[in-house]
Parts: sequence; structure tokens; C-alpha cells
Amino acid sequence: MSNTGSTDNFGYSQELKRELSFKDVFVYGMLFMVVIAPMSIYGYISKDSHMMAPFVYFVGICAMFFTALSYMKMSNRFPIAGSVYAYVQRGLNHHVGFIAGWLILLDYVFVPALLYLLTANWCVELFPATPRWLWVIVFVGINTLINVRGITYTARADWIMFYVEAVVLALFIGFGLNYVLGEGGGTGQLVMDPLYRPGEMNLQFIGLACTIACLSFLGFDGISTLAEETHRPEVTIGRATMAALLCIGFLFMLQTYVATIIQPDMSRMNPDTAFFDAAELAAGDWFRKVLLVVNILAVGIANTMNAQAATSRVLYGMSRDNVLPGVSGLFRKVHPRFQTPYIATIAVGIFSILVAELSTVEDLARLVNFGALTSFILLNLAVYNFFWRREKMRGGKALLNYVICPFCGVLILGYVWLSFDSMTQIVGFSWLAVGLVIGYVKSKGYKVVPEAFRKSDMV
Repeated sequence: MSNTGSTDNFGYSQELKRELSFKDVFVYGMLFMVVIAPMSIYGYISKDSHMMAPFVYFVGICAMFFTALSYMKMSNRFPIAGSVYAYVQRGLNHHVGFIAGWLILLDYVFVPALLYLLTANWCVELFPATPRWLWVIVFVGINTLINVRGITYTARADWIMFYVEAVVLALFIGFGLNYVLGEGGGTGQLVMDPLYRPGEMNLQFIGLACTIACLSFLGFDGISTLAEETHRPEVTIGRATMAALLCIGFLFMLQTYVATIIQPDMSRMNPDTAFFDAAELAAGDWFRKVLLVVNILAVGIANTMNAQAATSRVLYGMSRDNVLPGVSGLFRKVHPRFQTPYIATIAVGIFSILVAELSTVEDLARLVNFGALTSFILLNLAVYNFFWRREKMRGGKALLNYVICPFCGVLILGYVWLSFDSMTQIVGFSWLAVGLVIGYVKSKGYKVVPEAFRKSDMV
């Protein structure tokens, strides 16, 4: 059985353009998670974790590590677009795969709208006389144009934003360490308190940290949606996924550590602006404004552009299997010149404008979290079912890779899943119920599977 990146092995023709390297998809993943993401939520995480935000992100790396391993295993075996939809489809069952894809859509379809809404709110704060809807349209227009033009344009924009975020983060680290070590501000020295506070560590606290941290790393899975546009995806996608998770986790820990030693007194911290306040202490008001502008660009362009690209690829992957009612014929269309799923990309942009205008940040956050974590649980189970039960891989290494690690992922994600509030559960299960009905109708009672799934030699 050939294990190559050719889509022919899975019953599909190659329609998207392969142009991306390991570095391209690695940077894509880093920007999807946002290199400077902690800046906007640092105050809340610090408050909930008793000023141990770096420890929370360390827990996040450990918690999501097992799911990242599952992505590596499945992307190596099934290097095709569709992400968790394709992996659960091939690893468990086509019909369960549809449900996993439907659930991840709850994440992917609403993430761009959530990010556009956050960006528009920040822009209105900078320019109070402007309407929020105008900023949403501006950023949607920019990102849609870049994504439709081709994955190469997306990669180039990613590199520009990556350098911008890296420079700003390096300046913050430099100014912060100089403020603490050179000027004697904050803690006056490097301390262990942000990483470990005696008396605070217990199972309940670690559980809370796990709940916060898992949600902070959502987005690393987006790399897998680019499998059919990447060279040697059976190797590149998995490695880039793990590398992006580990690198982003380290940067999250580093920047929150420096912010904490700049201002270690929680009573003097405004949760809404804590990170920006720390930057002002270290370098002045000018740097605070720079960070705010860069955050707008990072989320409004880099993050939302990548989220929109990932969403369109999931829609494309599901549509070519004709499992989405009424829209599969449109969303599977590929631009004849740019070789991108342009109809799906434009549709995501239009949908984001409508949802951003009609929703709140809190409402969208509920939708995103339920869909992502539930589909991740199914992914981990797919690894166990495919490699251990179906392929019958045995031995100590196989036991670790295909049983212990996937079930560690299931247990961690299950704990976070159970902590969702009742409204999140209601919305999530309602979305699931709709998916079950659609799946039943489209598969004629869960009996018919897509043609590509039937003729693939790697089922």
C-alpha cells in the first residue's frame, strides 16, 4: 500500500496547487494560533491562575501534545484536505467522519467571524467615530482577496506578519528584561513565582489551568487543511503541526513570564489591559500603542486570513464528497487560474460579515470551543481504532503511540469538555442534532458512502 502524498490513492484528483514548504505551513500554524495571542487575554488568565500564566501555557502544551501526536499519525497516513473530517472518516467510519467534520465546522465557520468581531472592536476603540461593520468589511475584503488569489499569496502575507509579530515580541522581551534587571522595576530579578507558587498547586488548580490552556491552543490543527497544497504532506504536515505547537507554547510562556515579572502585583492589574499596561511600564505609552496596532493586524489579517483559508479547505473537502446539503456543488469549485476553492472562500467571508454583525464575542466563543474539542476527541479515538484495531499494530511502541497517547488525549479533552457551561452544551448538542439529521438524509439512512471513499485503496 503506497504511502505518498498523491490524492489519487484516496479516490480524488489533484485540483489544488502544491506550493507550500515546511516553513510555510509552520508559519501558517504559528500565525493561526497568533504568536502574540496572550497579549489580549493575559489579564484574565493571570487572575484565574494566581499570576501563574506561564504555568497555564505549560499545561496547555502538555494537554494538546497528545492530540498533536494524533494529527501527526493521521496526516502521515492520509495526507489529504479535510483535516479531522478526513481522518475520522478513514480511521473510524465515514458517517462518524461526517459528524466530526460537521462539529469542526462549528469551530471553523464561526472562528473567522469571532476574529473579525474582535478586530473591529479594537479598531472602534482606536477610532471611536467609525462604525464596527465598516472594519469587518474592510478586513474581510483584504483577506478574501489574498486567499482567492492563491495559497502563495497567503504564505507571503503570513511571512510579513510573522516578522512583524516576531520583532514586536522581541522588543517587548528586551524592554521588559531591561526594566526588571537593568532598572530594578517589577520583581527586580528573575523569579520562579510565575512558574510555581508553593501552596497553590493541587489537582483542582491544574484542572482549571488545563481548561483555560486547551482553549488557548485551538488552531494548531489548521495546518492539516493545507495537505493538498503542500509538498510531501505525509511528512511535512505532521512535523509542522508538532513544531508549531511546541514553539508557540514556548513563546506564550516567555512573553507572559516577562509580563508577570514587570507587574507582579495582581491588585494593580486591570484584566482588560494588563499586558499593554506592562508594556507601558517597561517602555512607555508609545510602545503600548504599537502593541495595540500590531495586535489588530495580527488578528485582523494574519489570524483571520489563515482561519478563512482553513475553513474553505474543510468545506471543499466535505463538498467534493457531496455531504453538505445544497452547497456541495458550489463549495467544491476550484478557480481555474488560481487553483483555490474560491466559492467557499468568498462564502466564508460573506457569512463572517453577517455573523459578526448579529452576534457577540461571548456567543461565538461558546460555539467555537464545543465543536473543536468534540472533534478532537473523535480524532484520538480514530487513531486507536485505525492503527491498533484495524491495522493490528502491536509492540511496546505501538501501545504507546496508538493506545496510551490517544486515550491520554481523550481524557484531557473530556475533562475540559465536561467543564463547559450549560449554554455551550445546549448550543453544541443542537448543532450536533442538526448534523445527525443531515447525515442521515444525505447517506440515505447512513448506508451510502462517497464514491471516493469506496474506490480508495487506503480505506
